[in-house]
Amino acid sequence: MLARLLQLQGKCPVVLERDQHAEERPLGGSLDMHGETGQYAMERAGLREEFIAAARPEDQGDRLYDPGGVLLFDRNDSTDDRPEIDRSALRRILLNSLTPRTVRWGQRITRIAPEKGAFMVGGSGWQEQFDVVIGADGAWSCVRPLLSVAVPRYEGVTLVELGFDVDRHPRVGELTGNGKMFAVGDNRALITQRNGYGHIRGYAGVRLAESLAREWGSWPGENVRQALQNAFDGWAPELRDVIETGEFIGVRPLYALPVGHSWESQAGLTLLGDAAHLMSPFSGEGVNLALADAVDLADALTSTDGWSSVGRYERIMYARAAVAAEGAAQGLKSVFSSTGVEHVLEHYRARVHE
Repeated sequence: MLARLLQLQGKCPVVLERDQHAEERPLGGSLDMHGETGQYAMERAGLREEFIAAARPEDQGDRLYDPGGVLLFDRNDSTDDRPEIDRSALRRILLNSLTPRTVRWGQRITRIAPEKGAFMVGGSGWQEQFDVVIGADGAWSCVRPLLSVAVPRYEGVTLVELGFDVDRHPRVGELTGNGKMFAVGDNRALITQRNGYGHIRGYAGVRLAESLAREWGSWPGENVRQALQNAFDGWAPELRDVIETGEFIGVRPLYALPVGHSWESQAGLTLLGDAAHLMSPFSGEGVNLALADAVDLADALTSTDGWSSVGRYERIMYARAAVAAEGAAQGLKSVFSSTGVEHVLEHYRARVHE
């Protein structure tokens, strides 16, 4: 998004991407795009029509079950201004909007060093000098250590990601409805989310020690599945069906940067997105914050005020991210608790009356 916005202002950014190509790895579940941030960024990027064509306003529903399979909440309102879009579709729209050869695939960065007022960036067998380096490189950013000593901390919860084809898993489709399903109880949660093209993405979440979470990450999928079956023993059969039938995708321990993470502004270096404010997905703000960052940073980089405008961007970003990060931390704590289902039900009921 940042590259697109800079190109619209006549700049020539380079995107260094470690993936070998756009389809190298699964990109996770569907995203809800908020009007004042994510959708606004698409508007600023001149991509509103492409977004509308790929978005799914019909998939904004919410369902909540208790561990016994009792449906506690069911709301399906396609008039909400937070339409869903698949991550792959959003990424494709943005990639297609860039001029050819903007993205340099297979460029894993292993070193960044100041050099004569600029920065030398390199990897295995290559290096190049850049005036400005922007870390948009996620949780384990290699740019962030040049600005901050903060490191992501494990949040105590691990999600196991699962995939479903609705035609082959109609029971999971019925359970999910049009949108997202939560089943919550005693520090555990099952989540399914309708994606495009007849797919559903699922997550089984449990509280685990970090060492055990890493161990799960090294296990074959069927071993992880067996551990989940034990963890969700006693839950309703239709809920356990999510664990027992889903295609294993991966183990996702949840990490976050400290709430209010910031750094001393340094000319030529800055961050956006998860590299700047990694948080759990339980505020639903990640992609929207990242796209809002891109809008504000593009404006700063094309300002006539020099690097001081980037310092202003950073302060705006800190404040915006801190609110969302606090909400994400509280959301995670509430869901993965002994009274998690009550907290989620209260949250959903409050949204109805907003």
